Amino acid sequence: MKQTYFIGLDIGTTSTKAIVFTPSGAVRGVGNVDYPLLVPQPSWAEQDPETIFAAVISALKTAIEKADVDKRAIGGIGFSTAMHSLIAVDHQGSPLTHSIIWADNRSTSQVDQLKQDGVGHSIYLATGTPIHPMSPLPKIMWLREQAPDTFRKAAKFISIKEYVIHRLFGQYVVDYSIASATGLFHLRKLDWDENALQVAGITRQQLSEPVPTTHILRGMKIRYAEEIGLDVDTPFVVGASDGVLANLGIGAIDHGQVAITIGTSGAVRTVVPEPITDPKGRTFCYLLTENHWVIGGPSNNGGIMLRWFRDEFSWPEVEKAKQMGVDPYDVMIEAAEHVPAGAEGLLFLPFLSGERAPYWNAQARGSFFGIGLHHKREHFIRAVLEGILFSVYSIGIALRDLAGGATEIRASGGFARSRQWRQIMSDMFGYEVLIPESHESSSYGAALLAMHALGALNDLHDVKNMIHISHRHEPNLERSSTYLQLFYIYERVYYNLLEEYKLISEFQKQLNK
Repeated sequence: MKQTYFIGLDIGTTSTKAIVFTPSGAVRGVGNVDYPLLVPQPSWAEQDPETIFAAVISALKTAIEKADVDKRAIGGIGFSTAMHSLIAVDHQGSPLTHSIIWADNRSTSQVDQLKQDGVGHSIYLATGTPIHPMSPLPKIMWLREQAPDTFRKAAKFISIKEYVIHRLFGQYVVDYSIASATGLFHLRKLDWDENALQVAGITRQQLSEPVPTTHILRGMKIRYAEEIGLDVDTPFVVGASDGVLANLGIGAIDHGQVAITIGTSGAVRTVVPEPITDPKGRTFCYLLTENHWVIGGPSNNGGIMLRWFRDEFSWPEVEKAKQMGVDPYDVMIEAAEHVPAGAEGLLFLPFLSGERAPYWNAQARGSFFGIGLHHKREHFIRAVLEGILFSVYSIGIALRDLAGGATEIRASGGFARSRQWRQIMSDMFGYEVLIPESHESSSYGAALLAMHALGALNDLHDVKNMIHISHRHEPNLERSSTYLQLFYIYERVYYNLLEEYKLISEFQKQLNK
């Protein structure tokens, strides 16, 4: 029987990656294209839609060429995309703006207004998208108030995935998953929310048609099919967001399975059978399929915190790594391993970029707390490792309140390459931590969803039998007790500094004027 291959196409924040998979998950070919982040003003974060579209074409073409498979053997392609992007386009589909991405904070005042009015919380409860500058809802409000000419000219407000699909197929469709991350989509009605539309000042005609994540697109424009090396009838499955597909890609879709990802940033997610929002507004709720809803929260402060400390303060470890010909992070983490759990009373609150879940506080700032004369650089390294995990743990607490305790934790991302860091996670959470072999969870999740939509995978729950676990870590209960005590202090420090965060944030803004 002829082998069939499936492609996972992941349009991320820093690059687009296309991976050709066999149905069992083996990688046959990879195409990866990087692109820049544009910061035209402080707190703005944008990307050029045309640059990303070109990256999609190039990544697909490269992956297929490297896989060296007949184009007729490509059974389907699934989309994965970063959430919360917004592009205003005119009646011809040409961009009137760059793609305003999740990291953009220009709409802070619109968020503040939504929260003060009280309407923001009701929109969150209906849509599952926290009221935060990352969300397309306040971004549209900002365009209406600060760029009225662009707002009036806009025929559609779309995400980067919708832009790519429109270029490839000439259709404006958005999957329920990406729609559920806009702040404009009613979770239970699976349709645009009238209240949110009114607040944004737009009509449903200015948004794409919502479709299930398993929706199949055919009839790609011939010139793009030829450029990539595909048949025009190759089916594309509209797919979902990168976050929910990461759960699928590591096999964390059963009740009680928690997925933790720590790369540059971090996230904690678990799957529930129906939409759940948090009365305290701590978590998101996004759709994977109509029977699988992903609740969780993102943290701004993942591995980027360790990179910051490496670049600014860890030059001895960097020099030692150069002499040994190894990764500086390995030397840093090895030094931290000799420090007891809890860094002998040194805490790091890693809010250098503000924080999203569970606090949703863009004004939060980072701090070391508890510094004593006995603390050395290795203590600070250990505190940074633990502080990143404390921020993730705080999201896990919110999920426990909403969905019950975890049965297992599956972890992925760059941090998972470190045995020591994985063990700290197990100790802190008090659960066994499993590390799936695949490091391309969103791309693989996109390919798996495409297989399911096209009939090559009957039940999504079969995925867990396809994922190989490469490492397991059991918690040390004594260290778990230490972390429990310190987390209580960590949260007290955060809440006691709320007014100070606001004051120092305002002071820092004045410096940037």
